[in-house]
Amino acid sequence: MLDVRRLRLLRELARRGTIAAVAEALAFSPSAVSQQLGVLEREAGLPLLERTGRRVRLTPAGEDLVRHAEAVLERLERAEADLAEARTGLAGALRVGSFPTATRAIVPAALITLARRHPRLEPMVCETDPAAVAHALRAGDLDVALVHEYDFVPAPREPGLTTEPLYGEAMYLAAPAAPVAPAAPVAPAAPVAPAGTPEEAGRDQGAVLRTHAEAPWITATPGTLCHAMTVRACQAAGFTPRVRHQVDEFATVLALVAAGQGVAVVPQLGITGADRAVGLTRLLMERRTQLAFRSGAGAHPAVAAFGAALRAAVPAELASPRAEA
Repeated sequence: MLDVRRLRLLRELARRGTIAAVAEALAFSPSAVSQQLGVLEREAGLPLLERTGRRVRLTPAGEDLVRHAEAVLERLERAEADLAEARTGLAGALRVGSFPTATRAIVPAALITLARRHPRLEPMVCETDPAAVAHALRAGDLDVALVHEYDFVPAPREPGLTTEPLYGEAMYLAAPAAPVAPAAPVAPAAPVAPAGTPEEAGRDQGAVLRTHAEAPWITATPGTLCHAMTVRACQAAGFTPRVRHQVDEFATVLALVAAGQGVAVVPQLGITGADRAVGLTRLLMERRTQLAFRSGAGAHPAVAAFGAALRAAVPAELASPRAEA
């Protein structure tokens, strides 16, 4: 009979491409991974892998077995969920991944609700970049996580994982506020939002971004969804941003904007407490946040309880996420 642990290794190899990457992700040695995959090939009775340089490619039989492995692992998640439901009350650790703005604005209220409803459950929050969540969930390092996607950076479908929508956020262009000119005897202009106050989108998004095409930009660090979002939004507007600073924390991004160091695109939860020296213009973009977990684990009482607590904690001013990017 095929061993489930070896099937999990094969699935990870299909996603990561090298034995070394699988070993690093699952805390094995490369030789141990190779040995276990060799045993799996003997159990299967035919080749599952073929080497192409430094990488390992799955044979057609190996790819077919990965599809079966996904189904098997999902059924095991459902079995664990059924067993947990049969127990009296929720208890033990629940490993939660979250990104910084959600950790600050949503998660604390959810944890209060969870503690009141299930005092024996022990949620353990670890800030995790959404780009790394899929691997952490499949490896068993996380049980559930908050992830996000942007209009210009849709999330790819991750085998073995399921997502459920939580909320959507508006996006804003943050730029140094224009200095207030001295009063002059001219006809009154149309009212303008005070500095630090979001201005509703009333113009073409590309035109708003192109206004700052020559300005220095502040983005998140390369490799993150936030960085890709800013670059792609600017490219869609017809230019590539000239990046001066790379900062992941939005509060720091806004402080740099207030200091005249550049402009940035910031989500709704990131503009809380913006300095009056920062002008905010709403863009026709959205960031959508979902709850992610291993396929089959959605019925697990702890995962379901955390999801319910999160939904109760979402501020009323956040929009329901759109069905499509």
